[in-house]
Amino acid sequence: MFRLAHISDVHLSPLPEIKLHQLASKRITGYLNWKLNRKHKLGEDYLTPLLARMQSMSPDHIAVTGDLTNLSLPKEFARAREFLDSLGGPDRVSALCGNHDAYVPGAVNRAIKAWQPYLSSQDTPINAKRSFPYLRTFGEISIIGCNSADATAPFMATGYFRRHQAKKLVELLERTKNTFRVVMIHHPPIENATPFHKRLIGVKRFQNVIRNHGAELILHGHTHLADENEIAGPTGKIPVIGVPAAGNGVGLIKPVGRYNLFDISKDGSRWSMQWKAFDLGESDQAPLVEQTFNY
Repeated sequence: MFRLAHISDVHLSPLPEIKLHQLASKRITGYLNWKLNRKHKLGEDYLTPLLARMQSMSPDHIAVTGDLTNLSLPKEFARAREFLDSLGGPDRVSALCGNHDAYVPGAVNRAIKAWQPYLSSQDTPINAKRSFPYLRTFGEISIIGCNSADATAPFMATGYFRRHQAKKLVELLERTKNTFRVVMIHHPPIENATPFHKRLIGVKRFQNVIRNHGAELILHGHTHLADENEIAGPTGKIPVIGVPAAGNGVGLIKPVGRYNLFDISKDGSRWSMQWKAFDLGESDQAPLVEQTFNY
């Protein structure tokens, strides 16, 4: 059995000290949003014990589907690298960039440079956003990381899945078609899963790749919700699972932070996956979600 944990939208806090010139961009709107809104909703007080609970479940690998930062500040990238290191190192963690990690032009490439071991194929380091998707294999488990993060205009949080990524994703899905394939992307690849200004541009392109070439599981973040959807594949429906923001505290409009656990096993030629979801809750609580998928 292979146990995969999934978290997203960590939004590490508090914000580092910000210089005035760094606010001469889209960051000014994000900074005001942080001061008036997110500062009171996200924090270490909830995140730290949630991660400790997740680690107590002994996952073999951890998927982090983006938004480690808030404003794409250089000190935030450095802190996010320390955070990834603390989760278990590159052999145990696969990450993505999210729209908050792409807040200004050039930010995605700076994030890639800072987090390279966590968002690279095992045989080929990622060095620019055009290099995505990446592939990491762990026995018969394949993890494919797509990038939907790119700088956008103020008040926009759209993601992008372009043709060059689609072409490479096809190649990786075909190369790994005899394995259990987990595809990660920050923005949900589902129509109407988010407001218009937060949507994935190229969602049909992504869905067409999956429809023709398959996958076994698709993970995303971005919505801060406990999303469960599906996409048509060559032989049936493929689960598309999101997770509430890991740092979300209690008493908010959005759900409190959660982690997903996926126990993946194989019997002969047949795969099975059990999905469970947990928040901090009581230590002996039943899972918030418990569902089994057979392939």
